[in-house]
Amino acid sequence: MQRISGRPLRALLEAAYREALSAVSPARLLEPHLGGPRPDLIVAFGKASLPMARAALRAYPDVDAVVVPPTSRDLAGGAGLTVMPAAHPIPDRNSVLAAEEVLRRVSALQEGQEVLILVSGGGSALLCAPDGVSLKQKQALTRELLRAGATIGEINAVRKHLSRTKGGRLAQGARANIRALLLSDVVGDDPAVIASGPTVPDPTTFADALAVLDKYKLDAPDARKHFQSGALDTPKALPNVTNTIIGSNHLLLVAAQQFLQAQGVRAVILGDTFEGEAQALANFHASVIRSVQRHGEPNQGPLVLLSGGEATVTLTPNCTGIGGRNQEFALALALALGEKGVYALSAGSDGIDGSSPAAGAFLTPDTLARAKALGLDAPDFLVRHDSGSFFARLGDDLVTGPSGHNLNDFRAIWVEPTADLSGSNRPAD
Repeated sequence: MQRISGRPLRALLEAAYREALSAVSPARLLEPHLGGPRPDLIVAFGKASLPMARAALRAYPDVDAVVVPPTSRDLAGGAGLTVMPAAHPIPDRNSVLAAEEVLRRVSALQEGQEVLILVSGGGSALLCAPDGVSLKQKQALTRELLRAGATIGEINAVRKHLSRTKGGRLAQGARANIRALLLSDVVGDDPAVIASGPTVPDPTTFADALAVLDKYKLDAPDARKHFQSGALDTPKALPNVTNTIIGSNHLLLVAAQQFLQAQGVRAVILGDTFEGEAQALANFHASVIRSVQRHGEPNQGPLVLLSGGEATVTLTPNCTGIGGRNQEFALALALALGEKGVYALSAGSDGIDGSSPAAGAFLTPDTLARAKALGLDAPDFLVRHDSGSFFARLGDDLVTGPSGHNLNDFRAIWVEPTADLSGSNRPAD
């Protein structure tokens, strides 16, 4: 097993993932922004809502706070915290109850009062106040969009126009001043897309939402009727609101790069805006890897390629496989590289990858050989979108549990030039 700085390469890549998450934890990202007027109310929703709310309450003790985290998170409350867990990625009745409570509390504040709203990824499902459709219909439509492989921007364009909180509507009826601090889990860090932009003027329209349904050939008759009803569209200006992005996928990748460089490893960030089908994204990364293998400078030693963004997986009808975009990326990358495999880790920063209990998966140069020895047909697992089962059988799934964070995907790929290596960075056999 190859090692650097005394640790196996697989462990090094996992350490880069964990250390990066720690370096850009919600509390660390939030603390520099907690000056200014003392709020009269704190509202937090999303996958990072609990650590964000706790950090805010340390800065502003004894302020009333309502927090809406996923049900799978650590739900321990604390002084000043009203915790209302709800479901993700499909909203449930608790999502509706939480949204109604948040709307009630925000609308009860008067002109001149202050509310601090802490937003993180996952907030779209967790804060759900259906408009024009029932909860059941909205649940079904969300599932259809996810299975169709719609992007988060497309899904949110639909959800914004079926909601009384999204697309700026949470802030629209407020008399108080609103300061919103956002952790971005979307490619491009558009605040109007993060958690469907409940405090952000909405650039999308009913026509945009209808176009998404048309693109993916979804019937959704009640949603279509609402989009064509002539109802008041989402707000295009919110003068009582300031929105600030305090964390992003780019910061996560920079933290990983800094950790690796401190270990004496060269690391390059390919980008933080990758999106599209996981398999297509894997093929692109495979071409970059092959280029580094063939044309890299041997005397400079190995290189770790870092990338982020958010891939999608379009599921086939009746698909029963488990996994998610990160494990599908890893399996597709293994097949694209063949015998010239690499060490790699692809994982979600939230600690959950799709329908599996894993955050993601590791690759090793012998992934396909070990799979063959176990009788695992890797292409078949990929066709069935069952990457979670594949890596679990190999013992190469990364299981962390929910991280309490959400800054998109994390990919780290250790690449060595094909020629014999020289220099101090060469791993020991």
